[in-house]
Amino acid sequence: MVQALLQARKLIESTVNLHRRTVARHAVVTMKGNDAAVANAVEALVDRARHGISIALPAGGDRAEVMVSALRRLNGPDHERIPVRLLCTPGSLTDPAIRAAMESDVNTQVKVVDAVMEMLIVDGGVAMVRSSAERGGGDVVSVIEDMASVRALDLLFAGAWSGAVRPAEHRWISERLRTESARRILERLCKGYTDDVAAREVEVSLRTYRRHVAEIMRALGANSRFQAGVRAVELGLLSTADC
Repeated sequence: MVQALLQARKLIESTVNLHRRTVARHAVVTMKGNDAAVANAVEALVDRARHGISIALPAGGDRAEVMVSALRRLNGPDHERIPVRLLCTPGSLTDPAIRAAMESDVNTQVKVVDAVMEMLIVDGGVAMVRSSAERGGGDVVSVIEDMASVRALDLLFAGAWSGAVRPAEHRWISERLRTESARRILERLCKGYTDDVAAREVEVSLRTYRRHVAEIMRALGANSRFQAGVRAVELGLLSTADC
């Protein structure tokens, strides 16, 4: 699943770059990632929302503040309580802006995932994505209204959202599974080792190894050893290089 999402992300970024080079029926507006125009564009998109907003934030700082400050507009008298889904990475959970979003009165659900493409999707009809420029020039932000591209981004977000967990659950899993012994077992689950081989490598009995695996699978909510390895990558307990 992780590899599929990474491949989808590459495909979407290449599609965005293609749109930048061609004249499309639906305009794609691009701007430098740190330009003040980005904040204005975010606010304009949030103002258009009528049904739902999906936000993926791989980093905190100024980027998170821009998104969250726009969300505060949803509390104003001119807006209904529009559902917001906020997807962030473990490192951004402590960012003040993201903490503010989690604690605010905005109708916001927050989930955590290891890696995600930065995006803002409004009503499934318009999206803003941040991606690297093709030839060095820093980050570029694109506002996309081409329906095929927005649907692809919506699917990418949905896939990441389904594999993410609530912040409290993420903290509980991290505390329980970020030990050296758990990591060694997770690496072997991810690589598909047999129980006999894995038990020898981690230097425990086969019975003890299988008991640890059962505990890890319960903690991750996994139905198979392979799924446990995939979930470990999704939650940042392992990197893709470990598998």
